[in-house]
Amino acid sequence: MRVCEVHPGRGHLDEELVRSRDRWVELGRDEDLGTAELGDLDRAHGGVCPFCRANYRCRMSFTGFPAAALDFYDDLEMDNTKSFWTAHKQVYEESVRAPMTALLAELEEEFGTAKLFRPYRDVRFAKDKTPYKTHQGAFIDLAPATGWYVQVSAPGVRVAAGFYDATSERLARVRTAIDDDRRGKQLEKLLAKLTRAGWTVGGDKLKTSPRGYDADHPRIDLLRHKSLTVSKSYGFEPIIHTPDLATQIRTDWQSTKPLLTWLTDNS
Repeated sequence: MRVCEVHPGRGHLDEELVRSRDRWVELGRDEDLGTAELGDLDRAHGGVCPFCRANYRCRMSFTGFPAAALDFYDDLEMDNTKSFWTAHKQVYEESVRAPMTALLAELEEEFGTAKLFRPYRDVRFAKDKTPYKTHQGAFIDLAPATGWYVQVSAPGVRVAAGFYDATSERLARVRTAIDDDRRGKQLEKLLAKLTRAGWTVGGDKLKTSPRGYDADHPRIDLLRHKSLTVSKSYGFEPIIHTPDLATQIRTDWQSTKPLLTWLTDNS
């Protein structure tokens, strides 16, 4: 697996690493590291990935999120300070970022390259000045602000899909489709099917009816949406600590493809 696959947009060919069985091979260099043992290369680079700062073994197969990942965020919620983060940064790198990176790499071939969000909060205009996010999220876009999401935090692991933001023009097109009898009923059926499968419909909504639509419209609840998502939580289920989580997320994301297709076709 190449580093650029795990860390898209970072580095050039001469910085790419591929794993060949139990060896790491560096491409584009004069020296041949192809015969170096993994442990030797770990020591040569300090055991740290120059991109994600996690151990090189972060690019091995996903094995689940360790309990330390949930404990890290549980503690961070109690002490969201730079001193705590500095003292526990290695826990974040090894127990949160590395397994999340490995998980996204396993899902990339089918769903696309993910954006791994930074752990730092933008506090410039926020009343809450705590510096760190209390979760690690990642997003794969299928269309603008539309795609799949996965998150690990103190309450466990959750996934979601849908559209998270829209321009006024795009939102108007979505509402026109919801208003249309055929397309609107199609969306209702898609959401009902996902709800029966354990998904929860969410998203930002207006408190009143959007301009131009009557309060007694048969799909007024959907028309009030400014964003539309479905989410599912795995919580503390044992599966989140195992490689089977990748398979479960793949299956669940696949089940949302008809919804995402509807959203992209009608926005």
